[in-house]
Amino acid sequence: MLLGKKIRLERILNRKTGRTVIVPMDHGVTLGPIRGLVNMREMVNEVARGGANAVLGHMGLPLFGHRKYGKDLGLILHLSGSTVWSPDPNTKVLVNSVEMALKMGADAVSIHVNIGAEDETEMLKDLGMVSVTAMEWGMPVLAMMYTRGEKFKSEFDVEGVKHAARIAAELGADIVKVNYTGSVSSFRQVVEGCPIPVVIAGGERADDEKSIFTMIRESLEAGGAGVSVGRNVFQHDNPRLMMKAIFKLVHKKISMAEALEIVHAAKRR
Repeated sequence: MLLGKKIRLERILNRKTGRTVIVPMDHGVTLGPIRGLVNMREMVNEVARGGANAVLGHMGLPLFGHRKYGKDLGLILHLSGSTVWSPDPNTKVLVNSVEMALKMGADAVSIHVNIGAEDETEMLKDLGMVSVTAMEWGMPVLAMMYTRGEKFKSEFDVEGVKHAARIAAELGADIVKVNYTGSVSSFRQVVEGCPIPVVIAGGERADDEKSIFTMIRESLEAGGAGVSVGRNVFQHDNPRLMMKAIFKLVHKKISMAEALEIVHAAKRR
């Protein structure tokens, strides 16, 4: 591994645990200024105080969400996008480059690929070319791999998810983000079939913290390398404490009861 990539990865993956807690904030392109991301700088400060390893977003994140103080955070610049208004929102196109990410001070880049979508071939081509360019510059790549298309009955089916994860590794990614498949035994198949760290997506806003914490604990038990949780953090009533609980679940191996106590303590005040 190139020294530059090794140094940058250490800003994303905790050196002691080999795990990471990432907060994606790329929703502004896809969905617009949704709740929690109206003021990105304020939210970046909140998740940093809660212990996040890195934040992830488009060019707007370092431009408008940068911080002048506080805990250091890794920056992952997202290179692909689409909007909900597109004829096919599953078609992700490149909107940035590895070279620009370097100029912006990013520690890694990310790219989104929807396996099974009509334009899968173009997205795979983009992933391959981004990976090659990133290798030349010593820039880590996080691949967001989702199974979306008519051939998939569910985005959480283990056969599709483990194939998607393996594709990311085969095409040169350093970390892959996938959906959790619903059980320790099924997600272990995903991890065992993928030679790079596997993190789970947080998904849409959940009604309760317990379901999120359960998913995280189970993915870690299966060998997962952490989480990439957005809306379930920045749309929480107390993002900082939610982040703190998730950080300790991932890096400190606290119990479910201890994690729930962190977020519920604020409600009782």
